[in-house]
Amino acid sequence: MNPNVETPSRDDGEDDGPLYDGPSKSQRKRDMHGLQELGEELAGLSVERLRSLDLPDRLLEALLAIKSIKAHGAVRRQQQFIGKLMRDVDPAPLRAQLDIWAGNSREAVVRSHLAEHWRERLLADDDAFTALLAEFPATDIPTVRTLIRNARKERGDNRPPRNFRELYRLLLAQIEGRALARADGDSTAGAETDAHAPAEEDVDVDVDIDANDHGYQHD
Repeated sequence: MNPNVETPSRDDGEDDGPLYDGPSKSQRKRDMHGLQELGEELAGLSVERLRSLDLPDRLLEALLAIKSIKAHGAVRRQQQFIGKLMRDVDPAPLRAQLDIWAGNSREAVVRSHLAEHWRERLLADDDAFTALLAEFPATDIPTVRTLIRNARKERGDNRPPRNFRELYRLLLAQIEGRALARADGDSTAGAETDAHAPAEEDVDVDVDIDANDHGYQHD
């Protein structure tokens, strides 16, 4: 129920530092605002595209219902309700699909998929943490360990994926940071891939995005 992730010892003997106690109150507030905005973006999609996302039933019904609401106050209440339902959905694959439909940077979409790939590896396999440290030596060890442990517990308890989302955000930040370093000609950024993780240019972005394909089932 509460598995731990073993971490390799470091030769320099550095202390892992204080344990990560979750995102700050201000970060959670930004997350909620972001989910609200994402819900409003989804509400603007066509019925066909909404159905193609395979959203949870209650969220899909709420998004379809708002299309027939005309009164401003009622629309606002429905948007707030949608925002509340969005808390139980992983936004990463939804945003990636919106980027694809919008024709945004392929590189940004690839990095998003790579972050999802690493997240699933870390949750499924303890050995993946060792690979992550080899790939990203500057990884915040105690933070990632705590996020992995808490995300696994969230999944097992069928709870809203707060740590699941935070883990994705941290991984994406590392991937984007390295991409920026490479763009600046930093030759120390390291290789993009290991034996199991795909390189950015090899990630298939033309995929079906399923908001429920990460093991969460919220009715």
